[in-house]
Amino acid sequence: MENQEIIRTAKTKAEAWLNEAYDKDTRVEVKRMLEANDPTELIDSFYNDLEFGTGGLRGIMGAGSNRMNIYTVGAATQGFANYINQTFPGEENAVCIGHDCRHHSREYAETTAAIFSANGITAYLFESLRPTPEMSFAIRELGCKGGVIITASHNPKEYNGYKAYWNDGSQLVPPHDKNVITEVKKVKVTDIKFKAVPEKIKILGEDFDKKFLNTIKSISLSPDAIKHQHDLKIVFTPLHGTTYKLVPDSLKNWGFTNITTIPEQMVTDGDFPTVASANPEEPAAFKMALDKAREIDADLAMACDPDGDRLGVAVKDDKGEWVLLNGNQTNIIFTWYIISRRRQLGLIKGNEYTVKTIVTSELIKEIAEKNGIPCYDVYTGFKWIADMIRKKGAEGYIGAGEESFGFMPGSYTRDKDAVSSVSLMAEIAAWAKEQGKTLFGILKDIYAEYGFSQEKMVYIVRKGLTGAQEIKDMMNNLRNNPPASINGQAIVIKKDYSVLKETDLKTGKTKEMDFPTTSDVLQFFLTDGCKISVRPSGTEPKIKFYFEARATMKNPADFQQAQTEAITKINAMMTALQIN
Repeated sequence: MENQEIIRTAKTKAEAWLNEAYDKDTRVEVKRMLEANDPTELIDSFYNDLEFGTGGLRGIMGAGSNRMNIYTVGAATQGFANYINQTFPGEENAVCIGHDCRHHSREYAETTAAIFSANGITAYLFESLRPTPEMSFAIRELGCKGGVIITASHNPKEYNGYKAYWNDGSQLVPPHDKNVITEVKKVKVTDIKFKAVPEKIKILGEDFDKKFLNTIKSISLSPDAIKHQHDLKIVFTPLHGTTYKLVPDSLKNWGFTNITTIPEQMVTDGDFPTVASANPEEPAAFKMALDKAREIDADLAMACDPDGDRLGVAVKDDKGEWVLLNGNQTNIIFTWYIISRRRQLGLIKGNEYTVKTIVTSELIKEIAEKNGIPCYDVYTGFKWIADMIRKKGAEGYIGAGEESFGFMPGSYTRDKDAVSSVSLMAEIAAWAKEQGKTLFGILKDIYAEYGFSQEKMVYIVRKGLTGAQEIKDMMNNLRNNPPASINGQAIVIKKDYSVLKETDLKTGKTKEMDFPTTSDVLQFFLTDGCKISVRPSGTEPKIKFYFEARATMKNPADFQQAQTEAITKINAMMTALQIN
């Protein structure tokens, strides 16, 4: 499309925002963009519409159809409210609404509550910012039909988002996700019922926090270890986000007494002033916490992302140097601990199961299955873990996670839960210390018993229309012409989630895979146990490669050797696939 046509389209859409259906400040802002000499901002704000996808909304804040504002949030809420009322006609419908620390989050949350109330739906609104897992818990605890959390997780400060949840406390899955999208697309600005019905808005405060914290404590497996190691030195940072209060409160509720926080990062601030990225996956986000951990010679350092669903963990290695665990390693420790402690305590009933996403380490499945516990694979995203709980039942659920720093230790929430995970990881550290070990030592023991695993995710960026085609061509080539071997290792199994077929490349036999929907993901399993997963990003112009390499490790002293062997394998796999 010619540039002038793009400008005309953006102008036409922007001019529609000058009518009285929009508030004065919005109209002033739109008028400013229309009159500007440079049309870039106008095009960015209006040429596209911010679409309500299967996970909700996410975008830069500002005026315009392609921005997060009360009108795009309002249309999403009105469509969601319409669907709830259609699905549960004549019932006393309720939703729960939470928000993070970002700019405009409170405004968007209050707008959301107002619209639900105007549609006859009781809106439980938290009195101030709260972590995502507490909102998920509240949906279940209060018997709500759905919920909304206003957050853009660890995205840059210019962004905000809107995540929609269903009545089990999980994000929307089929058919509800597509059905809500259909309703949202029907909404015009004049359809949005902005006028609140105050008696339909109920405020949740500290009393509800106590319910959540006491429920979290119910997953503790080693209270005696905490009693003996209550003064374990823990450093924690919320990275300016929602866990600034609840995580320290939860640790204290479990019995820990020596918690050091980072004052500058305990300030809830949507500008995230002390970090370039408020993401516990990024080593730079841990700098202040690790500086403090070194200063006080801490046992453990942890961080949460701004909405409190992701957990980062730092531990001391054998040389006393601080290292960050990756998401697979934290999941490996959680899974092993829950299973081994339950077995020691005689709590294994025979109906237990765990869950992981398909790109998460296969070592987790081996730990579970070697202990007689099934481990089910699901797609990336905790909504699919929640879907598995829906199918298998909550009674036998003992934990689930994904490689991107998320774990859910209890079924009382149905999304990744860093508030619970921080307390459980602290307990594991206390239990390890009781045994005369460290968390790093525990991890090495696990590797020695079940085999070493090293993981790495890399991505290739291809922007624009030509980039999208390049990514498509890469997937098609790997799908239709997979290499016979990689790094001298034959590919023995190919899994193609776009057709839900698993192929044994030795025999040519195929079998169906049991997943609720198809997905553009490929996986290759090599003779030496290595795994390669490939998928295009759903939100960015990227194709992602997840590598997992296995290595022999017969005792903890072999850790360095095994790690070197695995990293060499990953580098060789990357070279074979021509990934720099």
